[in-house]
Amino acid sequence: MNTPLPNRPHADGSAGDANYAAIGSGYANFRRPDPVIFQHILAALGNAQHIVNVGAGAGSYEPTDRTVTAIEPSETMRAQRPPHLPRAVDASAEHLPFPDDTFDAALASFTVHQWRDLHRGLSELRRVTRGPVVILTCDPALLHTFWLTHYAPRVIEVEAARYPTPQHIAQTLRGTTNTTVLPIPRLCLDGFNEAYYARPEILLNPAARSACSAWSFLTESEVRAFEAALRADLQSGAWDRQFGHLRTQDTFTGSLVLIVNHPD
Repeated sequence: MNTPLPNRPHADGSAGDANYAAIGSGYANFRRPDPVIFQHILAALGNAQHIVNVGAGAGSYEPTDRTVTAIEPSETMRAQRPPHLPRAVDASAEHLPFPDDTFDAALASFTVHQWRDLHRGLSELRRVTRGPVVILTCDPALLHTFWLTHYAPRVIEVEAARYPTPQHIAQTLRGTTNTTVLPIPRLCLDGFNEAYYARPEILLNPAARSACSAWSFLTESEVRAFEAALRADLQSGAWDRQFGHLRTQDTFTGSLVLIVNHPD
């Protein structure tokens, strides 16, 4: 899990295992910050005024009332940052170009599974941060609770293999770490796979799937099989007979976790 990969970034500078030059152009449309999740992040950041956001992507979950330094190696993702956010620094988690203890807090949302060297990236995060390190990610042990495992088991397998466990993250960061499972709102604006637990039809949209990097590891035949199976069950009512209660369920407790680390 998270074995360091060869140092061969993609054409747009993407440093992880997914090619954001190919899949990243629609992220700003589908991976918008969800206000409920954002409140949890803000609470974890506390009163920190100078924050580094590593793997910042298109800028989701960046506070606008603080000083934020965004780090993003993908040119495709940097280009999607809205004009009200600061320009992102072209750098990677493993090589943060800052002195020790530069920031009050650090943020990393949906990014640690992309890092080529998890241990080095987390060590760098802790090195440059005086206060809390806040990580929004997924617990691979909880991914199989989502109905997608019935229709696209390879997506779940890919994600489970890429996401580091919260225990691994805590051991690497040292200090004191708390991990909280976050309920996912029914109309979640941040379009990771589980965000559509009550809206399965959206995952038939290729653009929505492209905003979840795990889909890029599937073959065309695997994607077609998923689409055919889900579309058939939606048309026949089979999906609703088994999972229809989720359509009106306010939240879904899946794999989404918030990890907050404080130094000793």
